[in-house]
Amino acid sequence: MAAINPYVHFNGNAEEAFTFYKSVFGGEFANISRYRDISSDQYPIPENDQNSIMHIALPIGKTGVLMASDVMQAMGKVNETDNRYTVSIIAESKEEADKLFSGLSAGGKIEMPLIDGPSGNYFGMFADKFAVQWMVNYNPKFSGKL
Repeated sequence: MAAINPYVHFNGNAEEAFTFYKSVFGGEFANISRYRDISSDQYPIPENDQNSIMHIALPIGKTGVLMASDVMQAMGKVNETDNRYTVSIIAESKEEADKLFSGLSAGGKIEMPLIDGPSGNYFGMFADKFAVQWMVNYNPKFSGKL
């Protein structure tokens, strides 16, 4: 089956956000391209969008990839206060859940701290400092299949 990966749009700060995510998740960017890379006589990119991120990808975990782009200024802005999506992380251990929750929520707004829930899950939710919504979940009984 094809993989499903989150794709997030930013208002000119995708590179800053992904540098932050890389500091938490580790790894290396699989791709970084800028709008200037596609600029041509047939498809001119305005000067103010030339250096913006057209596509960035950060592999996460065994098979996941977090991807994003900046919205070109001519296309308007993403309303960052809307709940446009939530990225869900299934951690492999309680320690990994703590590390990811702590790292990603730094400077953000914690909606629900990580707690042991009645169903056996260790779960928490927050918006990071870029207004991206995250859920972190660890369940020791999780088999790897939903």
